[in-house]
Amino acid sequence: MHVLISALHRPSKPTGVCRHAANLARCLAASPEITQVTIAIGAWQQDYFTTVFDLRSPKIVVTIVDITNSSVSRNLWFLWGLPKLAQQLRPDLVHLSFPLPFERSRFTCPVVATIHDLYPYEYPENFGRIQATCNRWLLRKCIQQSDGVSCVSQTTMDRLAYFLPNRPASQTASVVYNIVDFDLIAPTVPDFFRDRERAPFILSVGQHRKNKNLGLLIDAYELLLDKHQIAPNIDLVIVGSHGPETANLHQQIKDLHLETKVHLLSAIDDPQLIWLYQHSQAVILPSSIEGFCLPLAEALHLSCQVVCSDIPIFREIGAGACGYFDFKGDPKSNLARSIHDIIHNPPAVTTDRSSSPFSSTVISRQYLHFYQTILKTTPKLSVLV
Repeated sequence: MHVLISALHRPSKPTGVCRHAANLARCLAASPEITQVTIAIGAWQQDYFTTVFDLRSPKIVVTIVDITNSSVSRNLWFLWGLPKLAQQLRPDLVHLSFPLPFERSRFTCPVVATIHDLYPYEYPENFGRIQATCNRWLLRKCIQQSDGVSCVSQTTMDRLAYFLPNRPASQTASVVYNIVDFDLIAPTVPDFFRDRERAPFILSVGQHRKNKNLGLLIDAYELLLDKHQIAPNIDLVIVGSHGPETANLHQQIKDLHLETKVHLLSAIDDPQLIWLYQHSQAVILPSSIEGFCLPLAEALHLSCQVVCSDIPIFREIGAGACGYFDFKGDPKSNLARSIHDIIHNPPAVTTDRSSSPFSSTVISRQYLHFYQTILKTTPKLSVLV
């Protein structure tokens, strides 16, 4: 089976969506049923796809799309360039790594899409009113046109059914978790830590968006320092690409005089990210809403101490392996108390990786079943419309 993955995306630095596409390519390539995986990316993505993500499998072919990185150019490529590429390569199936605008009639093979979240409906503040409206339309159109959708969690599947109950009756839908694929990667000390390898720190991983609540984390961290409830030499490291909240975070750090204590890092590759997870005092994930949250699965896979918000998706993924804090009452104090507790009284952590629902072996088997179901039920068109 030949699968074409569309991973062309706006960010010029790694994001969770790009990591999902790369992990999906590696996971599929390891399966004997897959003969080739073609992954299409923008020219501006080439650097981090070749340096941050390991795509050296002989089954993986990276196709570079040389267009302008603008909304108009990207959408035109989705509508016309992607079906043209599919016509040239003749894959058995096209997998969209995130929802994008496309016309099903322009493809001769089935098209499926990964649904990561329902943010345009649940958290429009991430986009602004006009952009959120556009993203809702795009999401609806993509889902209506797709032969199948894979949701990254049961929580996302439930929200999809709630917000978009009128999906095509013939559409195949499945829950397939994101992949944690760190087992063959050796950790590397990030440049930032080369002169301070033994400096203690707590870690958070997430893009600079409102739903990640990184500002709340900074406030809770400042409260802990002010009340002398954590050692003054423990820093806060936040790893994530820039977003709508970046300027606010920098201003908050400045206002609280934490410039030497709070560090915003980006463009971290997998070996460096593993090192950060393994050497952190705790991983803190205070999101108010998530579709999956790959950093939580990664942190648990690496046996980290984790504090996260008490929301359904974190309970689905973390179960009893995390410390949870509540948004009710005083969330800053609640979060600070949970961080204090896990640093001073860390529970024993036991992780059985052999039975992990996020392993590439488990996920590849689920995706193959998903694909085969769709290929059996979706007729292949002989002529492009």
